[in-house]
Amino acid sequence: MDTAELLSELEARPWFTFDTARQLGLSKGSIYRLRDTGSIEVLARGLYQWAGAGTADPTLLAAAALRPESTLCLSSALARHGLTDDIPRRYDIALPRGMRRPTIDGPIQWHAFEAATFEIGRMEANLDSGISIGIYSAERCIIDAFRLRGREGHETANEALKRWIAAPGTQPAQLLSMARQLPRTDRPLRTALEILL
Repeated sequence: MDTAELLSELEARPWFTFDTARQLGLSKGSIYRLRDTGSIEVLARGLYQWAGAGTADPTLLAAAALRPESTLCLSSALARHGLTDDIPRRYDIALPRGMRRPTIDGPIQWHAFEAATFEIGRMEANLDSGISIGIYSAERCIIDAFRLRGREGHETANEALKRWIAAPGTQPAQLLSMARQLPRTDRPLRTALEILL
């Protein structure tokens, strides 16, 4: 494969690793020249994207590429679901407890969630060019806000629940059913629902 074909192969990818580029035949010097001239951007150590390749946030792209289990949670997910007016200054991203967190230069607050309950309410959110990152459903976000209300704030949990109830098609029974699968949530959530309904 000549250099033009190699570069074309890499350009077709939304991101690529240093190792992938080397395996395809690109020399270390060529990779560093592409980086130094601004042709490629560093997303994280050993992870690259072509300059202007997409609109996805490089921090989220790096998290999704380096840890496919990465899942937007808490305030970041609440904001994506329109359940809070707060604009988080960092991304709240969960990984299963015990999984090593990647080193990414970007505004990320990593969280460790129990592996046994990690998949409950987990969905995918499209970032760009077919790349996605995990995100918890609106119901799971509300449950987590109540479950971690000592750290996240009582008002955050209550406001998210109020907005969720006001949306058409919400089913409190489904929310309570999911809450029973997670610790420290059922009673405070049930009490809040009784007050609001």
